[in-house]
Amino acid sequence: MKATIFFILLTILARSKGQYHYQGLMNYLENRMLAMEERIALWHEQNNRYSADLKEFRQQAADLLEKLGKEHSKLHSDMEGAGARVDRVEREMDYIETQNPPKPCVKAADKMVEQDVVVRERKKEEFFELSVCVNIISSLKAMKILKRLGSPKGVWTKDARSAKVYVFNGTSDNTLYEFNSVRDLSASSGVSKGRLITVPAAWNGTGHAVYDGFLYYVSESSELQVIKYDLKNGSVADSAVFPMDDRSPVYQLNPETLVDLVADEDGLWALYPAGDTINLAKMDIDSLDIEQMWDTACPRNNAEAAFIVCGTVYVVYNTKPPSRSRVQCVFDVNDMVSSGEAPLIYFPRRYGAHSSLKYNPEERQLYAWDDGYQILYKLSLKKKLWAIMPPPEE
Repeated sequence: MKATIFFILLTILARSKGQYHYQGLMNYLENRMLAMEERIALWHEQNNRYSADLKEFRQQAADLLEKLGKEHSKLHSDMEGAGARVDRVEREMDYIETQNPPKPCVKAADKMVEQDVVVRERKKEEFFELSVCVNIISSLKAMKILKRLGSPKGVWTKDARSAKVYVFNGTSDNTLYEFNSVRDLSASSGVSKGRLITVPAAWNGTGHAVYDGFLYYVSESSELQVIKYDLKNGSVADSAVFPMDDRSPVYQLNPETLVDLVADEDGLWALYPAGDTINLAKMDIDSLDIEQMWDTACPRNNAEAAFIVCGTVYVVYNTKPPSRSRVQCVFDVNDMVSSGEAPLIYFPRRYGAHSSLKYNPEERQLYAWDDGYQILYKLSLKKKLWAIMPPPEE
């Protein structure tokens, strides 16, 4: 390359005039060549240094990534160990809560002093107009997982007046299955041992109830209808429009259920949304007319299900993602349950969240559907405080 440049320069110089101009041009070109060589040498030096720095950085990054990988594996192992310990603690807590239910914060003697005798007697008379049951839940006694059948959400319930069990798979359909007993359902492969029942109007949500041979369910169309279906002769016995303009779900964590129906020895109940809270309606079990309504003041937010025992509503709450379900709001139709009597009940940690909880008054059990699992909760009951109080002195 240098030879070529010099050849060109000599050619140019050969045409130039005068020795002085020739020597000056040679000096200039020589200086420029030296400057270029110095810059090329500097570039090589810097390139070698950058290459060495890059190689060192790559090695450091590889070492750091290897260290992070080891720490991640250790952290993952520690988290698995912590999760196992948390599960063990929760099982122990469930056992302790089952064996040692929380005691009321208000003593019966204190309650008698605080309550006015006349008001107490009046409320007692009002209560007996609605229900002769005087029990309140004291604790969760036992849990049994029967099997896993069907969709993540659904309903299974037992008619309190018979041994028959009914399964509603999913949150919208026009079919259900009838089993002769819980044992038949447990022994059945899927729904093979069940009798298929088809209703004329599709049921929606998980708010169905079965009592004394009748199915009560909600059907959504242009109007919200409560349908009473005779399971014996396979016909609609009655239907009524439920007066609810707002199509919001009654439980935030179960958006498919607009109205939750409960049928028991006291009649037919309906839990439905009213703004941010849950309302309760008492319905005539024959005509489906609404007899009375209450604002429970229980929030819909984070509610997953509810059930009624002896005229007392128990609303169950959870979180998203699901954690441990708990009874967090209690409402009695005659205000005969004080805050001190309200039970502190935590359900054992399970698979997800309850899509339905149906109470059977004869067995004192909850029929629960949780992520496709059919679960039984055995409840312990006690008398309400006012029921065990001595009569007022004359």
